[in-house]
Amino acid sequence: MEKLFKLKSDFLPAGDQPEAIKKLETGLASGFNYQTLLGVTGSGKTFTVANIIAGQDKPVLVIAPNKALAAQLYREYKNFFPDNAVHYFVSYYDYYQPEAYLPITDTYIDKEAMINQEIDRLRHGATSALVSRRDVIIVASVSCIYNLGVPSSYLEASLVLETGKPMVRTDLIKQLIKIQFERVSGNVERGQFRVRGDVFEIRPKSENIVYRLELKNQIISELTIIDNTTKNILENLEEIVIFPPKHFVSTGPQIEGAIKNIQTELKDRLAYFKKEGLLLEAERLERRTKYDIEMLHSLGYCHGIENYSRHLTGKLTGEAPDSLLAYFPWKDGKPDFLLVVDESHIAIPQIRGMYNGDQARKKTLTQYGWRLPSALDNRPLKFNEFEARIGQTIFTTATPGDFEMKKSEQIVEQVIRPTGLIDPEIEIRPVFNKKTNYSQINDVMEEIREIARLGERAIINTLTKKQAEDLNTYLNGQGFRSNYLHSGIKTFERTEILQAFREGKFDVLIGVNLLREGLDLPEVTLVAILDADREGFLRSQTSLMQTMGRAARNVKGKIILYADKKTDSMKRAINEAERRRQKQLKYNKEHNITPINIYKKIEGFLDVAEE
Repeated sequence: MEKLFKLKSDFLPAGDQPEAIKKLETGLASGFNYQTLLGVTGSGKTFTVANIIAGQDKPVLVIAPNKALAAQLYREYKNFFPDNAVHYFVSYYDYYQPEAYLPITDTYIDKEAMINQEIDRLRHGATSALVSRRDVIIVASVSCIYNLGVPSSYLEASLVLETGKPMVRTDLIKQLIKIQFERVSGNVERGQFRVRGDVFEIRPKSENIVYRLELKNQIISELTIIDNTTKNILENLEEIVIFPPKHFVSTGPQIEGAIKNIQTELKDRLAYFKKEGLLLEAERLERRTKYDIEMLHSLGYCHGIENYSRHLTGKLTGEAPDSLLAYFPWKDGKPDFLLVVDESHIAIPQIRGMYNGDQARKKTLTQYGWRLPSALDNRPLKFNEFEARIGQTIFTTATPGDFEMKKSEQIVEQVIRPTGLIDPEIEIRPVFNKKTNYSQINDVMEEIREIARLGERAIINTLTKKQAEDLNTYLNGQGFRSNYLHSGIKTFERTEILQAFREGKFDVLIGVNLLREGLDLPEVTLVAILDADREGFLRSQTSLMQTMGRAARNVKGKIILYADKKTDSMKRAINEAERRRQKQLKYNKEHNITPINIYKKIEGFLDVAEE
């Protein structure tokens, strides 16, 4: 039988990879629900997992703890599986201020968001692939557990258009508008269509193409893909499938049914507020909800429609929402997909904590009349709901957390790198050196001056975003080529910064959390961790080991911890690094291996469309 996934690579598994692949495949075949691939930085965990995927006959979901890492993994899996459907699914907000109410100051904060249309396109590409084919790999951030709309409604709303099929012009216009396409007369953007006589131009949300459809005598006579600029025909087609440009799709009867339920809930809630003497809250809720109902009546959509998702989907109070996970198939009553949780020691706590944070904010909104109580059901999955919706799972991390250690039926260690690289030695230097009268900043500047002279790269890890920004400003003022990276930077800008860093457009990258997990930067020869003795989350054993790992992809890798004392976390991290280092040295000696640098082609992480 032909394999579903076709792995393409210029190299074969080496080091610990063959044994890890064998053990993990055996675990999957034995029905293990949870396994952990404990792989050190640079050991090729992604390639190991790619080999596992190549043996699967079901879709795959890869979850990463942040957008930058998700983008890197997307590119890697896209390269490994060029003939399969590899997609990227992360939050599409460049800026997001959630709706909130602060009772102490009586301040209502309306939802403000800047949607990145390119990421929205990639999200739609992911969902449309899942409902139309099986050889799908979705690389997602933890936003994949948020409410997304009902997959069956999304699929049922799709339009299948075939040449030779009867079609009335006005009916097609109505159908496109019904599934929330916007009709325009000028240039056609994503999620829009234009009609000129019997010729339709339709631009899907998920693709960088324009479909041209021509009718003759109420028959579809021609289906083509055209160039959006020149209007030249690029390809003739027999059939196309048009998916809705929004994930929250409802039919007319669903909307009418939802409106009745919203009115009933509003009536009950107003009665409660008036009974309690909360007249301001009652007036506020009635005004807002009636306006939303009018919008639903007239447009089939309203601002913040996701807050009425329970009524639109017909779910019960407290019932779990449909997230991206609901778009994956089930078989024999079980989820029929493989889940890979990358850097699971970070991703799992994120998934676990999302529900509580979301509910705290929304409970205040419903308490003071800004939203109906049903808005509480527009939420991320609870952790037990997440567990019930996932298939066989492989955690990948260099530092497993308690959850992975307890849940995993098998922990597979991957310490030996295919390149023979060993973990760098760790040097501890004082935060302030009284003998030289040098601070850690003065000292690290001497180091990065030499790094820059040799054309190499350095990472400096700080404790706060402001410290990263201030240090970057200072270094630039001192003539260094540096930049910073943290969660306040937009998704695409993050990937551009990382690519520019690899290309040598600057020598020093400064950051906090985003420079810890998984980022593959083989040009880095120095990792300097400032204030390493500030015991806490950012200087825990896990954090230190993950940050130090950024120097493990280069033969000349060097690690400096700036600390006036050796904390317990530092001791544990150093001891574990030394244990792995000795194992690597022994292996290299036994097999007569000379370490070589990891080589990785420099390319863009995401497929950004050009308008």
